[in-house]
Amino acid sequence: MQQPTTLATPWVDSKRYLWLLSPAVTLIAGAGLLGFWKYEQTWLLWIGFAVLYGLIPALDWLIGEDRHNPPAEALAALEADRYYSWVTYAFVPMQMATLCLGGWLAVTHDLPWYHLLGLSLSVGIINGIGINTAHELGHKKSKFDRWLARVALAPTLYGHFFVEHNRGHHKNVATPDDPASSRFGESFYAFLPRTVIGSFRSAWQLEAERLGRLGKSVWSWQNENLQSWAMSVVLFGAMVAVLGWAVLPFLIIQAVYGFSLLEVVNYLEHYGLLRQKGKDGRFVRCEPEHSWNSNHIVTNLFLYHLQRHSDHHANPTRHYQSLRHFDNSPQLPSGYAGMIVLAYIPPLWFAVMNKRVLAHYKGDMSLMNLQPSKRAELLARYHEAGQQAGA
Repeated sequence: MQQPTTLATPWVDSKRYLWLLSPAVTLIAGAGLLGFWKYEQTWLLWIGFAVLYGLIPALDWLIGEDRHNPPAEALAALEADRYYSWVTYAFVPMQMATLCLGGWLAVTHDLPWYHLLGLSLSVGIINGIGINTAHELGHKKSKFDRWLARVALAPTLYGHFFVEHNRGHHKNVATPDDPASSRFGESFYAFLPRTVIGSFRSAWQLEAERLGRLGKSVWSWQNENLQSWAMSVVLFGAMVAVLGWAVLPFLIIQAVYGFSLLEVVNYLEHYGLLRQKGKDGRFVRCEPEHSWNSNHIVTNLFLYHLQRHSDHHANPTRHYQSLRHFDNSPQLPSGYAGMIVLAYIPPLWFAVMNKRVLAHYKGDMSLMNLQPSKRAELLARYHEAGQQAGA
């Protein structure tokens, strides 16, 4: 087999130090919380909310996209560069510090409910991004990386994601069998309970099957779900022991909001897309066409190239800095930070995305992952639009 040629001039990652934006977001949130503690400016409690829903979408719009890929000859060295791993490692201790600081503020300051909500949401955003950090770490082979992934999941009570995502979602993605793949015509509010409950069930079943093959009970301490949930129990228990039961509402709100951010991202990543079945009756291999992508630079920097989702599904162990853009993958009109705002408003989401799904499949609705309860209604409503897209 022909070996890749050596670059005459060594390739340099122009975004090398910009990747620090992801762990830096914890510093932004932490600085806001410390600013509130020192100056009593309650608007600072909402800083995480403002960054996610205001600053990042605005910067995505202003700065635009980057479709450049690292050359094939540079991939091996890029993957081996430990600097990129340390960028992800740096996030987790700062994530935990932000959680503890938020909990302390929640119980030591007499905040009205709406500012307590702002504090909880700001910390929840950090822990939602923490799930993405866990996503990056959890795909690696290193035991340390995988352990740190479960630590990052502890604040959101979502440790089962470690099992379900790697062994469930990646197998069933863009099929009706996957609870984390949204369907054409399904609102985020219909998707959310389906994916939360379905992912929990899937993770438990996967571990039951794995442990059953080893001749062990699902209640064995080797159950990775139980191990991960125990981390959450220890973390929450320690904070309650130190700060009192008054910290519990804060912990629950930030956890629920944090994992809801994961699920709204899941909602937009595969909306309406469907892998077809081959002659053997099995779903075909996941290809770039089965994931929605975005090359908007700013969100990609904050989320470790999560938006280059097609390459991630094709190469799950590939490090974030090496993920590539594919021209044949369907593209979102904005970065994830902007798209999640649309997902919260179903009429706007459907207006923006349904025509894109129709165009992707050239109007053939038999190729889409349709919401079963709305199948007849969707076929009737979009028949004419589908014909136009096909033409």
